Parts: sequence; structure tokens; C-alpha cells
Amino acid sequence: MILPSLLARDERATEQMDDPDCDPAMLERTYAQFRLVNAVVADWRATYRHQLRPHLRRDGPTTVLDVGSGGGDLVRALARWAHRDGLDLRLTGIDPDPRAHAWARRQPPVAGVQFRRALSSELVAEGERFDLVVSNHLLHHLTADELQALLADSRRLARTAAVHSDIQRGRLGYALFSVGTWPLFRGSYIREDGLTSIRRSYTADELRPLVPEDWEVTATGRWRLLLTHGTGTP
Repeated sequence: MILPSLLARDERATEQMDDPDCDPAMLERTYAQFRLVNAVVADWRATYRHQLRPHLRRDGPTTVLDVGSGGGDLVRALARWAHRDGLDLRLTGIDPDPRAHAWARRQPPVAGVQFRRALSSELVAEGERFDLVVSNHLLHHLTADELQALLADSRRLARTAAVHSDIQRGRLGYALFSVGTWPLFRGSYIREDGLTSIRRSYTADELRPLVPEDWEVTATGRWRLLLTHGTGTP
């Protein structure tokens, strides 16, 4: 395997599943496989325990917004974990892509979870508020202006805290993902688009100067980043 140069972000690389003319069967298999991939590489279970759970109410519901929710696997996972902890979460996943929205809506319903086809800016314009705002693997998709807009929207939408989780670009993560996904995800865009996502992703040192001072960038392990606001001790 020959590794590409990962010294700088490849902002020109595009993911196949973002193409409106991509193969619909492969796209749906990709949505279906996100749950497994994210469970292995995104480590949201730890993020839930350390960044979100301390802010969940014990005496009533907590509202959560997932921006760019895709197939909806994150909001469903958060709902399951909170239920096991005896906590009441009301989760909304938003995505502007009609294909992602339609797929998420077709899945078996989960108590407390709903989906909207919308942008975060539309919810700001509507005056919506949520206790917590999250996203997964969204930051690397954004232009510099879109990143600033997301952070501004997150601050307006979140009463308490915002947590944006993404890949950290690096040779080890690229190599492990390439080898680990090669035999498993044929017939979907998981492997090829995942490698493209790594090439597009930031390092912690690249992201820190791009965000306002009241946002914190944390490298969690060798290939994960958390961009957080307001997640200190409640």
C-alpha cells in the first residue's frame, strides 16, 4: 500500500456519496454500515460518557440536536445509551440531503428520536434552541466560511454545550482504515470515501487557529478530534 502525502489537507478531494448521481444501492449500503464503522472509529460511547452525560437532566428531558445526521446512527445510539442510564433524551437529527433524510426516516423508529431535512441556519432563523448540539464527521466537509457559520449556529442553538467530533488526519489512521476496511465493505462507499475523508481532515494544530478562542480543540487518541464549547463541569 502506498500512502498519499498527508502533510496538508486535500481540500479538493470529494467523496463519492456526496455526488447526487452516485449509485443509490451503494449509497444505502453505506448508510446502513455507518453504525458499525462509527462504533469502531468514532468512539462516541466515550464522548457520551465524558462530554454529554454530565449535562443530561435527571429530573426531565434533555434536548439534543445532531447537525448533518446522515443515516441517523448517532442519534439512535445516544438514545439507547441514555435510556440504559435512565435518562430522557429528545433528539433531533437534521440533514439537508434528501437521500439521507429519506433513509433515516425509513428505519425503525426509536423513542425520542426525530429527523428533519434542514440546515442549522434554518433552525436559527426559526428561533429553535436545544440543550446540546453535536455533529459527527462533519467538519472536514466544510469550507472555511461554512466552518465559521456552523460554530456561530452552534452557539445560538445550544443552551449548554456543543460537541463536534471528527477525524484527525494522520498516516497511522489512514493505513489502519485502509487495511481494516478492505475486505469488509465492498459494494458501498465506506472505504474509498473514508480514505478521502481522512485526506480532507484537520490536525489539531491546524484547527486551533481557525476557531474562536472560546472553542476548545482536543486530540483524543491518534486519529480523533473533538471541537467543544461549554463542556466544562456543569
